[in-house]
Amino acid sequence: MSHDSDRSPQDGGGWTGRSVPRVEDDRLLRGRGRYVDDIALPGGVEAAFLRSPHAHARIESVDVKAALEAPGVVAVWTGEDVADLPPLLNKEELRTPAGLAELLDPTVRMTPMPLLAGGTVLYVGQPVAVVLAENRYLAEDALELVDVRYAPLPVLVDPEDALSEGAPLLHEDLPDNLAVDVATRVGDPDAAFASAHTVVSERFEAHRYVASPIETRAVSAQVDPYSGRLTVWSGTQTPHRLRDAVAHTLGLAAGSVRVIAADVGGGFGQKGILYVEELLVPHAARRLGRPVLWREDRNENLTASSHAREQIHRIELAADAEGRILGVRDRITVNFGAYNMTGLVVPYNSLCHLLGPYRIPHVEIGVTGVLTNTTFATPYRGAGRPETVFAMERAMDRLAADLGIAPEELRARNLVGPDEMPYATGLVDRSGSPQSYDSGDFPELLRRAVAKADVEGVRARQREGARDGRHLGVGFAMYIEATGLGPFETARVDIAPSGRVRLAIGAPSQGQGHRTSMAQIAADAIGVPLGIIDVTGGDTDATPFGLGTIASRALVNAGNATHRAGKLVREKIIEAAARRLGVPADRLGLSDGVVSAGEPGGPSIGLAELAGGAPMPGTPEPTDGRHGTELSETVHFRPPGFAVASGAHAAVVEVDEHTGAVEILHYVVVHDAGVIVNPMIAEGQVTGGIAQGIGGALYEEMVYGPDGQPRTGTYMDYLVPTSSEIPDLDMDELHTPSPMNDLGVKGLGEGGAIAPQAVLANAVEDALRPFGVVVRRGPLSPSRVRDLIRPAPGRD
Repeated sequence: MSHDSDRSPQDGGGWTGRSVPRVEDDRLLRGRGRYVDDIALPGGVEAAFLRSPHAHARIESVDVKAALEAPGVVAVWTGEDVADLPPLLNKEELRTPAGLAELLDPTVRMTPMPLLAGGTVLYVGQPVAVVLAENRYLAEDALELVDVRYAPLPVLVDPEDALSEGAPLLHEDLPDNLAVDVATRVGDPDAAFASAHTVVSERFEAHRYVASPIETRAVSAQVDPYSGRLTVWSGTQTPHRLRDAVAHTLGLAAGSVRVIAADVGGGFGQKGILYVEELLVPHAARRLGRPVLWREDRNENLTASSHAREQIHRIELAADAEGRILGVRDRITVNFGAYNMTGLVVPYNSLCHLLGPYRIPHVEIGVTGVLTNTTFATPYRGAGRPETVFAMERAMDRLAADLGIAPEELRARNLVGPDEMPYATGLVDRSGSPQSYDSGDFPELLRRAVAKADVEGVRARQREGARDGRHLGVGFAMYIEATGLGPFETARVDIAPSGRVRLAIGAPSQGQGHRTSMAQIAADAIGVPLGIIDVTGGDTDATPFGLGTIASRALVNAGNATHRAGKLVREKIIEAAARRLGVPADRLGLSDGVVSAGEPGGPSIGLAELAGGAPMPGTPEPTDGRHGTELSETVHFRPPGFAVASGAHAAVVEVDEHTGAVEILHYVVVHDAGVIVNPMIAEGQVTGGIAQGIGGALYEEMVYGPDGQPRTGTYMDYLVPTSSEIPDLDMDELHTPSPMNDLGVKGLGEGGAIAPQAVLANAVEDALRPFGVVVRRGPLSPSRVRDLIRPAPGRD
């Protein structure tokens, strides 16, 4: 990927499209970051949670007497002590858009989660009690003294078993273990399948794994002793939602709670939802009158923070003799874990992304979310898309094999063309509107990926045969991603008396580089140097309204809000300068932070002089009534629809039949995210997504035993790839601007993670064609690959 880094930032103007070094990195690399755990609050106490060792049990008694007498313990609370607080519901995530409700009438069942379990525990790791002590060590010691008596109950870990007749109930107020259910139909799939030349039917599984950010979850809270106002510091991706939830839980007005998203060491969706710990810590701070801190250890993160990905797809493709797809059917089962935390978000993302870039006229898709005695599942980078792309792209390769058509050729015959944009799929998108792809060139994405992968060269080497039992394979996978989820995002631009520009946005950063990319957008919109812009994200006092950084939405929404706010402030600056200089506004321009008439020696004024020379109180400057005299503006950007990003991945692998090891020889990605604000940041985001996707494809899996016990609770068992396992990436990009927003941008933070599981499964299956292997699930660890090979004739 080329970078336009040869232009100096001192050139001024045209910041969008430059690979400007991230302004936040100098501070972070010098160890000057301020994560939640770095915020030392004098007089604070620390919290530790006692978590259930059982997957399903009735709590018969809890004795905390000994724990209360332990050294340094300030308080010990059980479910009875917080029973007056409302249970947790991720209300915004559980809300069904009106259009979706009207057209598809989905089932979405609420399962409120008690802040501390009282009657029953439903998964290993569920909080049962909390100890507050002078430090974490003393709190952990006291946890061992809490005596809980459990009566074990039947355990369900398999979602299909949980739906079977007579299965024990997780939630006694529900008739069964179904959490969500939705289905849709386009055209006449029955007729399409009846008339098809070829039908392939498969069962594919997306296995469970974990976001595992380098910084685990953390939250700290303090009550102002003067005003009584509550401040919460959190690694959350959605600070405004957390503010509202804390206020609701504690019976406070939203304005009396301030949430600050501190520096965050990765979120990936795991920190995008609400958790009981984030509500109990502020409650403890108010109740004790002391600051309270809690941070998660790695075992808690792996077993008690949200999981993701586990789905079963029973998919069928119908095609004519030339490989043109006539219809698709898919019945998707999603393991929700013990609670319905985010409703239709992941299931419906899987449903409405199944068709991908392909033209498929007849469709029947149903999705069911099921409750089991495992940790609850929520969105993780890609949020339902990697799972559905795995199923569709695997099915495409199975269809290609049946028809004797090259996998890349089968895809090319079915792609929506650029001349068909905007393209209506016939489905309903996540917002409840008719689904439409706004722009893109899917055939060109595939052409470039095929060329870079050197398919002809790979096939020639395959014909030469395996060398020392090492088999070569090539695979492809394509995807689309609806980005820029609404309903809105906020940006506020202020010109300070010093002349510096303050930009506040509602979307916090978890490493995406917002302080750089948003500043680039603001610099272009206003007409100021990049170096005078200060960016704040995720402080509910700086922007009282906001949604957060989830669903590949920050650049589309906060970026366009920034652009519009910057343009409006530019108008105000020029109008104010016109009054100060006595020059008509239409004769003035703003560049590099200086307003001037343009002619040599003409009048000019800098931002510091303009903003710092505002009138004193009591002597207001005349205005036209349209604006106040402050050089500031707030914009809430509402996207009219989704900006659809897309991509094609290709991978060349070598599989050792003796050891089962998979080596990635060449990894290609060609992506389209519209206009790119900062190519270097974009490349980093795509690279990070691919790394996590490779982790899921080859290494990572959260494994449960039939008793509901997690068997991969530490990094000794749960394998996370390092930089040594991630190959150099061969990247290319297209730029088809989105017509859905002023900047023409599309989200790309999740795109890299969507295709790796599918493309690597396809490549491994291609490599193992001599053994008749069909890859139906991952991760493709050495032992699983050996298990695939072993049944082949003549193999041990």
